[in-house]
Amino acid sequence: MQKSAKMLFLLITLSISNICVAQTETNVLSIGKSDLFHSSILDEDRIINIYLPEDYKLNDTTAYPVIYVLDGGIDEDFMHIAGIVRFDTQPWIARFPRSIVVGIGGNVRRRDFTFAVSNTDFIEKEGFRKSSFPQYGGSEKYIRFLEKELQPYIEKNYSRCKTKTLIGESLAGLLNTEILLKRPELFTHYIIISPSLWWGEQSLLKNAEQLLNTNLRQKVRVYIGVPNKDEDKKMFAENEMLYQILSKNRNIHASFDYMPDELHSTVIHQAVYNAFKKLYPKPASSK
Repeated sequence: MQKSAKMLFLLITLSISNICVAQTETNVLSIGKSDLFHSSILDEDRIINIYLPEDYKLNDTTAYPVIYVLDGGIDEDFMHIAGIVRFDTQPWIARFPRSIVVGIGGNVRRRDFTFAVSNTDFIEKEGFRKSSFPQYGGSEKYIRFLEKELQPYIEKNYSRCKTKTLIGESLAGLLNTEILLKRPELFTHYIIISPSLWWGEQSLLKNAEQLLNTNLRQKVRVYIGVPNKDEDKKMFAENEMLYQILSKNRNIHASFDYMPDELHSTVIHQAVYNAFKKLYPKPASSK
């Protein structure tokens, strides 16, 4: 009996050990990679989060479209937008070609996404404290960072496809709109979600038509997504006005998407999903 008891104890011990080993053995779950990128223009390091298509290979010669996410930190919009892209590009869905997603992390949003203004009295009129914008007006430098540093880096290391999409919501939507109006050649598709067009007393909106007539020379596709208008009637009116201006331009294919079931804080996920359906033609093989 004593020998049997020892044997039973040994078997139980081995079983528990095996369970413990099984519980601690894990595989790393990865949806992308992060590059540490130093910007000489911004004089800062940035984390660039990158989602690559499932069949992407080192030194791949395929020219993948690239989707740039302004609020692209891991704790911001990168993860769920990469997830939507992965879903939409599965072969049984094939909403658009497999694409690379580039998320820009480490932004100081109120500094990087706003253009310079002569005074900031309007900030309090919009319900904010001036002290909540200790830094602002850095968008010109940020746009140069996108053009001169980030885009060349991505094209050199990952893709040379001419199809480039920019996604931005709120203040990032303001920057998105500024790039569309002032430097439209930088991207082919613009997904603008609930943009903060109030900045600078609506000066960007007021000059939108003139800026487009001066700067836009190629075809672009633009999606504007807005949440429930009762949350912010002024913002809704500004967004609707922007759409009306864009839709008059022959070089712009514009879509306006009103989502009454969404708020400013929840709209981006549904908006991006809708935008991909509206702006991207299906690959020829899936038609």
